[in-house]
Amino acid sequence: MAAAIWDRIKPEQKSVVPQAPCARVIGSYAGTMVQKRRIGAESSETRARIVDAAEQVIRDEGYAAASSRRVALRAELPPSLVHYYFPTTDDLLLSVFRRGAQQSDAMIDQALASDDPVRALWRFFTDTSRTALAMEFVALANHRKAIRAEITRHSEAMRARQTACLDRLLGPKLAEQGMTAAAMSVLLASAGRALVMEKGLDVSAGHDDARHAVERWLDKLLT
Repeated sequence: MAAAIWDRIKPEQKSVVPQAPCARVIGSYAGTMVQKRRIGAESSETRARIVDAAEQVIRDEGYAAASSRRVALRAELPPSLVHYYFPTTDDLLLSVFRRGAQQSDAMIDQALASDDPVRALWRFFTDTSRTALAMEFVALANHRKAIRAEITRHSEAMRARQTACLDRLLGPKLAEQGMTAAAMSVLLASAGRALVMEKGLDVSAGHDDARHAVERWLDKLLT
């Protein structure tokens, strides 16, 4: 259907479709996810309510508390409904992670499509709004292989998109410094992740100095 509609658009109309400076050049993470058969409709309001409740339980009490009974209590639903939509705990946890990953993807897309994508990407890496949930899933990955595999897929997809954008914007300048776009992506992500996770532990020593050092480096690269 979509292809048929596209074919009916005149060539001159197709040519005016706007393109962001760092529009996606590879498939998104959502397109790479391994889709498992689920019980219950994806669009169900009840299903969304259960995922909301699970996320809140994980944020407030930690991933170990996210049992079907505890989630059902938070969602004000019978436990049987949780099992209906999510036959296993992994199914539920993966749904929470995937929704968070899609939200992160949207934030990255917005950053990369902005007028100042490199600095916007750095602000994304140092955003603390997802700290509590991210720390829980990092810990969870050490105990559940399915979660670990999903985090790996998402991280690799994000890294590829960021690298492509950075290479397009700063490839020659980075080469002059003996650095690749992939290395820059790792350095920015690592610095940002350290600041965010330490802040979640109420550690702030050296944070201002680190932020200023990164921002000065970006200023030199972008001028």
